[in-house]
Amino acid sequence: MASADLTSKRESSRRSTEGGFADAAPHPLMSLLRRLAGRAVAVVTTLLGLLFLTFSMGRLLPADPVLAITGAEVSKEVYDRVYNELGLGQPVWMQFLAYVGKIATGDLGTSATTGQPILTDLLTIFPATIELAVIAMIIGAIIGVPLGITAAVRRGTIIDHVARIIALAGHSIPIFWTGLMALFIFYAKLKLVGASGRIDVFYEGLVTPVTGFLLIDAAIEQQWDVFHNALGHIILPAAILGYYSVAYISRMSRSFMLEQLSQEYIITARAKGLGTRKVVWRHAFKNIRVQLLTIMALTFGGLLEGAVLIETVFGWPGLGQYLTRGLQMNDMNVVMGSVLTIGAVFLTINILSDFLYRILDPRTR
Repeated sequence: MASADLTSKRESSRRSTEGGFADAAPHPLMSLLRRLAGRAVAVVTTLLGLLFLTFSMGRLLPADPVLAITGAEVSKEVYDRVYNELGLGQPVWMQFLAYVGKIATGDLGTSATTGQPILTDLLTIFPATIELAVIAMIIGAIIGVPLGITAAVRRGTIIDHVARIIALAGHSIPIFWTGLMALFIFYAKLKLVGASGRIDVFYEGLVTPVTGFLLIDAAIEQQWDVFHNALGHIILPAAILGYYSVAYISRMSRSFMLEQLSQEYIITARAKGLGTRKVVWRHAFKNIRVQLLTIMALTFGGLLEGAVLIETVFGWPGLGQYLTRGLQMNDMNVVMGSVLTIGAVFLTINILSDFLYRILDPRTR
């Protein structure tokens, strides 16, 4: 009898130990490594998909890469030689591997339009687009978030109606038309802003490029006349891009805040006598920060798309104008490099968003 009891206790102890190991939480380091490995696989897969997309663009579009280099008036011997030098006679899978290898070493090809390496062109022009998009994003966030939240808190009032009209107009009016009208009013008639380009011809070359962002470089060298001139050129296109981001951010902020204001914890907070400002900004706003972060990331990516038209209207020497010129000149290296750059920016924004999620929301850690 005693032996049976002892055996039963040992069996119970063994099961308890096994259950403890089975229910034990994974080590934090292993959990972190697993998440990093998953993120790395996702990033590599996305990059390969992006590379395949840009590679396919260069092969499927009707533009002839050989004629883009040699010109239309070329002999068959020269055409065949350039054709073979570009590797177009190889199997497609070998062409793709060669393309990935070149991208890995930073070789995006040479522009038939400028005669310079694509990477050199991008390092020169891309900061202008980023500078424009960042200022537009700041305008959109500063105006859009408070406007949307105020519209949600004062639902049905005149402020709510005005916010919805702004959002509707921002999504309905073509951005190039707004840009043309803004140029006509604020430049041609009122003379309040600068003309096309980043800066007047008189000030070109006075600031040594350090960061590539003209406003920052001018401030570093304390060239305040150049700074004010550059600000006068960038404010109007940035304000137009910012208005379109205000339309989207305010609408989404209103939607998120309305959802939170109907939750039980908000009703409880109001029942305890908390003021509207504390209820909205201390409690409700905390729970929409992660959602707003997603909206900001999507908006910034959308600003890069909108910059293509805005840069064309305002003659802004950025990525949008560079891509447009490449399409017009059938310069596929420029098109592929520009699309790859925009895709890489989207991927970087998503990675930063995931990192910020873990800071703002402990549940995602």
